[in-house]
Amino acid sequence: MSNEQDGLFASVDALLEQAAAPDALPAPDERKRLREAAGLSQDQVANALNVRRETVTGWEAGRTEPRPPKRAAYVRLLDGLTARFPAPEPPSDSVLRRGAGPSVISQPQAPQSPVASAAGVAAPVQLPVTERRPTAKNTSAGPPADARFAHGALAVVDGDGAAYCAGGLVLDGPLTDLPTLVNWVLGEAKLGAARLHRSGKDADPLIVLTASAVQRLGLPATLEDRRALRLPDGHQVLKQLTAAQWKLTKRGFGPWARVYRTVDGTRRQCVQFAILPWGALDTRSWGTAHQLPPAELARLLGTYATRVLTPCGSTAVTGLELMTALRPPTRAVKDPASGSWVSGPMPGSLTESAECAPPEAPDGHPAVATLYPRFHQRTPDQVLDEEAYQWSRPLTDAECMKPYVVGIDVNMAFAAAANRLTVGLSAPVHVHQPVFDAKLPGSWLVDLSHITFDERMPSPFTPHGKPPQGPAWYATPTVAYAAELGYPVTPLEAYLRYEHGPYLDAWYTRLRDAYVATMADLGITPGMPEEQFLAAMAGYQHTDAVLAAVLSAIKATVKGGIGKLRERARSGGWRPGEPWAALARPTWRPDIRAAVIANARVNMHRKMLKLANHEDLYPVAILSDCAVYASDGPGPLDFLPYQDGKPLSGGFRLGVSPGMVKHEGTQSVLWAEGLLEEHGADVNIARHIKTGIVSGQDEGE
Repeated sequence: MSNEQDGLFASVDALLEQAAAPDALPAPDERKRLREAAGLSQDQVANALNVRRETVTGWEAGRTEPRPPKRAAYVRLLDGLTARFPAPEPPSDSVLRRGAGPSVISQPQAPQSPVASAAGVAAPVQLPVTERRPTAKNTSAGPPADARFAHGALAVVDGDGAAYCAGGLVLDGPLTDLPTLVNWVLGEAKLGAARLHRSGKDADPLIVLTASAVQRLGLPATLEDRRALRLPDGHQVLKQLTAAQWKLTKRGFGPWARVYRTVDGTRRQCVQFAILPWGALDTRSWGTAHQLPPAELARLLGTYATRVLTPCGSTAVTGLELMTALRPPTRAVKDPASGSWVSGPMPGSLTESAECAPPEAPDGHPAVATLYPRFHQRTPDQVLDEEAYQWSRPLTDAECMKPYVVGIDVNMAFAAAANRLTVGLSAPVHVHQPVFDAKLPGSWLVDLSHITFDERMPSPFTPHGKPPQGPAWYATPTVAYAAELGYPVTPLEAYLRYEHGPYLDAWYTRLRDAYVATMADLGITPGMPEEQFLAAMAGYQHTDAVLAAVLSAIKATVKGGIGKLRERARSGGWRPGEPWAALARPTWRPDIRAAVIANARVNMHRKMLKLANHEDLYPVAILSDCAVYASDGPGPLDFLPYQDGKPLSGGFRLGVSPGMVKHEGTQSVLWAEGLLEEHGADVNIARHIKTGIVSGQDEGE
């Protein structure tokens, strides 16, 4: 063997060793896929590896590569994720819809040349061209992460049996009857979504039925029982399910329904249904999504499912379910006595239902009925009243001389308030005359009436903005803000939770990433110049109606999820003083809701106070996360202050990220004055700043 050949072989051996090196990294796209499959954010990966989030972004984009010692740790993470979330298998030809249109799923191989055949080279396999109906482009954030769910989380089924999935895929589903459709979904369709936490549960497949599919399955076009919103027990379709040994949850077969059964005594099979003509997609959250063609609706819901969670009811229900999906109540632990694996509580999660403190209980709660007579109107020293701002005032003479009133709106205000917020995980402990501790979540009875502000500013301690008149109950963030301002606080009593943690952090991160990714798809990204950001925001809703609907649903998920933490009793025989079903949930936590809302309100006040103290700028109206200022110009840049060419530190900043602000709307001062003159204190101009039209609807985010 020649020296030259020895050298070539040595070079090849070195190359092979390099290719098989233990710290070899997958391709950048695969790195991102693995992280998203595990439900991890870039922040979580960055924190684990002790690097910046931007560094992880660079690794996933292929712009940079990790260096030792971070590289070995990153490889270890990706290897572990690869074992849990292997690359998806290609779609099965047996379930793809045939003859439905001109679009091609798999491209045919080029004809083999006669030379190759003559040389005995095996001909490439000729895959059949499987066609589907033309669909819109896929923006559902990457391929499915799990081969079990190769076709995505859900399908929109039309009256001809076409099952439209995310990514433009169309399957051929049977519509002979509902049990047959359920069996097909669980046996062949490869629908569903992998768990977001290793101790959580995989998401059940979702089938969305259009009006024509509802008709084919023998379901009514509308529900006659508008109160219970469910099929009557004797309906023919329900009899079919019972005969096939399928069961329904307690809420029955309504706009959102679950059909399930238990196999082998332990394994649960379940398909959830959303019935479009029965109002499954609330227009307040989804807009006119129910009117979209099936392919576009599949794209919308598939994008939401990939970035947030497979819808499992209203956006409020899904927002609450997302908390549990990211922080399950239990995990597998080894029993030291038997050595077997058993279910145990998950540290940092809400593991069991807990009684709320009496001031935290809403009207009608058994604790309220025990303490007070019926129809008693509780006073501030008897009830915790942490709600969003609803405040306005008359314009001053100087403000009336300005031509405009301009509204700014905080992006994802409740989500931003939930970030890094310490909340209670255990039952409250009643303490008399405690020393205030800002690190302890709970409810405090304290007198803050001695703290006053300029009359042009609302009080941060009440949702109506009027100063408190004596002792009242407050959540920890409100009292902490009083202490931050330098005022003494001396609680009279408190209900404190000594077991606590950042329960909502993962929830915030998931929703923040979903929001920012969807905004990026609409052409709006972090770090944009402010003028460019405002111009893009002015027209983003017309860029892509489907993505605009996804964005609306994400925002509704935030607000609805927080609201669901204090779900009220529903009608249907309930009487004040009686418990209702939601009280049994570990996630029925009015104290956590109060803490988030209080934190959002004081965050708003902190920034408004900064503008007032440094620039003599005062709001004229506030509604939740929207503040209105009098301005010399029609846009936010005409009144928001700057120092050394940068936004005032600690004030409002324009941008897309949660906690930053966008332009909500502009009207003339004459419009505002006319509204106040006509309606007086009953009107809040922040409610109508977006459209200028007076209505009962909240036009804000």
